[in-house]
Amino acid sequence: MKIGVAGSVGLDHLMTFPGKFTDSLVAGSLEKVSLSFLVDGLDVRRGGCAANIAFGLGVLGLNPILIAAVGKDFADYDAWLTRHGVDTSHALVSTEQHTAHFTVTTDTELNQIASFFPGAMSEARNIELKPIMDKVGKLDILVVSPDDPEAMLRHTEVALAMGVAVAADPSQQMARMSGDEIKKLISGATYLFMNEYELALAIQKTGWSDHEILEQVKYRIVTLGSEGARVESTDGTFIKVGCAKEKAKIDPTGVGDSFRSGFVAGLAWGLSHERCAQLGSMIATYVIETTGTQEYRFTKDEFVTRFSDAYGSDAAAEISAHLPA
Repeated sequence: MKIGVAGSVGLDHLMTFPGKFTDSLVAGSLEKVSLSFLVDGLDVRRGGCAANIAFGLGVLGLNPILIAAVGKDFADYDAWLTRHGVDTSHALVSTEQHTAHFTVTTDTELNQIASFFPGAMSEARNIELKPIMDKVGKLDILVVSPDDPEAMLRHTEVALAMGVAVAADPSQQMARMSGDEIKKLISGATYLFMNEYELALAIQKTGWSDHEILEQVKYRIVTLGSEGARVESTDGTFIKVGCAKEKAKIDPTGVGDSFRSGFVAGLAWGLSHERCAQLGSMIATYVIETTGTQEYRFTKDEFVTRFSDAYGSDAAAEISAHLPA
C-alpha cells in the first residue's frame, strides 16, 4: 500500500506541572482567566501530527510519504525521519520560516494546556498533491491530519477527485475551523478518526447529529482514552477494543497520532479492523510510557509478547507475520 501522510511537522516543548490545573480554576470566574504555572521540567522533542504518524508507519516498515511544509531548520529532523523509514523527499522546505512549534503543559491527571505556532506550516497550502502522485504513483490512502486549514481542504478535495481513499483526521484544527469546513473534511472520507471530545465538537459545529456524521464516511474510529477505541459504520459494524496495559503513564502527547499509525499499518497489511485498532492501541501504549512522541522503542519479540498478553496469541500471530525483524 502506498501511504501519504499530510499534516504538521513541528518541535514539541513538553512541560510538566506537579499539580492539577482544575485546582487553579475558580468557579464563577472563568470568563476572565489569567494563570501562570511553575513547571518542573522541560523537554524539547520532535513532533507534529504528520511526522508522528509517518514515524510510526516507518518504524513498522511501511515507508510512508510525508506531505508537509517544513522550516529551513529541518535538516536534522529530516535525517531522523529518513533513518526511520519515512520518505521526506516531497516535503516543502520554507526559505523564510522555521518549523512549527508546539508547547504543552501536562498536569498530574494528564490534563493538558497547549499552544501551537504554525511557522512554516502556513505554507502547506502551496503543496500540490497531483505532482507528487505523478512522481510516486497514485496513493492508496492519504491521511489528512491537522495542518494549515486551507491545505487540509485542498488535499481532501484533490484526493477524493482522484479516487484516493482519505483518512480524515481533523482533530486539533476543529477548534479553529468552521462547521462548513469540517463538513468538507469529513464528507466522502473512507476513514474518520476522532476522540470523544472531537466528535462532540464536530456535532456542535456542523449541526449534524452523531448518526449524520457517521453517514458521511465509510468507517468512523473513535478513540476512548484509557478505554481503548471503537470502529463503527452505518452498515452495522461495531468493534470495540481495549488498551494494552501500560508500564507507566509518563506523557500522553502524541498518543492519538501513534494510534492512527498503527491502525493504518494494519490496513496496509490487510488485517481486520479489530486487529488494526488493537495494533493502534498497542503503539499508543508505548507512546504514553515515554516522554516525547517519537522516542518509543521495541523489539519484534517484545512487541509480540505484549500484544499477546493484551489481545491473545491468535491476534499476536497475525501481527507477528507482518512486523519487521
